Amino acid sequence: MKTSFILNVAEYIRDAILDHESELESLDRAIGDGDHYINMKRGASAIVEMRAELESLTPDAALNKIGMKLLSTIGGASGPLLASFFMSMGKTLKEKADDGAISYAAAFADGVKAIQQRGKAGLGEKTMLDVLIPVAQQFLTLTASHTNTKEICASLIHTAEQGMLSTKALIATKGRAASLGERAIGHIDPGAKSCQLMIEAVCKQRLLIQD
Repeated sequence: MKTSFILNVAEYIRDAILDHESELESLDRAIGDGDHYINMKRGASAIVEMRAELESLTPDAALNKIGMKLLSTIGGASGPLLASFFMSMGKTLKEKADDGAISYAAAFADGVKAIQQRGKAGLGEKTMLDVLIPVAQQFLTLTASHTNTKEICASLIHTAEQGMLSTKALIATKGRAASLGERAIGHIDPGAKSCQLMIEAVCKQRLLIQD
């Protein structure tokens, strides 16, 4: 992974968030605090604006700096969670010190674990982790079996979508939606949706996959 790839992906992610403004706002109005889209837009835009200061850094250093920026930029619960994700990814990549897909998968999985630890949440609680945990597991499995990049990306896009859709039938046990009980059933979690969009954006940037 090159830092230039991270920076290009940041632009794809920002565009994906902007393109789905109405959907994210609608989902968050239904079961959230109503500020998810604004926070994601703010964070994604802040990363894009960091390009000049990040492009000379190694990937691990760039990811760590992104995490620090998000910690001070995104409000609500998302800021600390996403900051932990990027900073943990950077730490793992620095320790691995190689440029292989297995290391990327390990870094992603460690980032997801950091979110779990910080948010004290797991699979099936109607959160972003219903997307991130299955994707992390699938990424590790596919890289371990030396699956080619095209197949990995196609599988991760599918896994992320399935994880996002699964939240519709779940009762939330974390965040504001937890207070709604069964009334949250029938609504997709906005954090799961934004994570699905980001994973799709990363994979499409990697292979320039077209809809």
